[in-house]
Amino acid sequence: MPLRVLIVDDEALARQELQFLLESAGGVEVVGVGGNGIEAVELIRLHKPDVVFLDVQMPGLDGFGVLKRLIEKKMRLPQVVFATAYDQYAVRAFEVNAVDYLLKPFDRARVGRTLEKARARVPAATEGNGDSTTAAKLDALLRLVEEAQAPKNGIGKVVVKTQNRLLLVDQKEICFASIEEGAISVTTPTVEGQSNCRTLEELMDQLEPERFWRVHRSFVVNIQHIREVVPWFKSSYQLRMDDPKRTEIPVSRTQTKRLRDLFNL
Repeated sequence: MPLRVLIVDDEALARQELQFLLESAGGVEVVGVGGNGIEAVELIRLHKPDVVFLDVQMPGLDGFGVLKRLIEKKMRLPQVVFATAYDQYAVRAFEVNAVDYLLKPFDRARVGRTLEKARARVPAATEGNGDSTTAAKLDALLRLVEEAQAPKNGIGKVVVKTQNRLLLVDQKEICFASIEEGAISVTTPTVEGQSNCRTLEELMDQLEPERFWRVHRSFVVNIQHIREVVPWFKSSYQLRMDDPKRTEIPVSRTQTKRLRDLFNL
């Protein structure tokens, strides 16, 4: 039996690309395609797919909101694969009931491995959502969804090492952070130093998600410190920051849509 799959993403090109890759893999029937979270809930109710490829960031009802709505309505929960351009969402919350996550732009080999995971889990998932084990998993998933949607309550400070001193820098003062050869640099209007974090993902876990944005594989910016959006070649952009050097930071292709939405470009 083919794997019955539903795709939900607010970007038409992403939907088309993923549908092409899934159908090319074989053994997959795409039973529906949706463009937002509200459609996702209705399509899941109608088609009862084995697997939903679900975008995390969607206007209105996002991917986490879709799962919460399904749980609240006590609907059968399909296997879930999160699709996202923002790899900070690929942490923690995907471990309970999600099969996997895919980063945009999609990779054919990665999609294939995800399908293998989904096929392995579908027989267990179709045994029913009424037993105590499944109910416990759904309760745990709901807690993780609520935690993911809740604002972080950190201390608001980041440790920055500069000239053999360890400074506690207020998050709102950070202009941007970058990684090069495994070292993470943090820049503020008055300080440039090194973070003790090993990856940008680890640093992002300490930062307020509504303030900081991973615009590129190597850069995280504070949205409040963007001075200028600079059009670049082939419909790409750079961000000129308000640090003393007026540093220009590239925006990756996968983040261009968010940039346009953010500033109404």
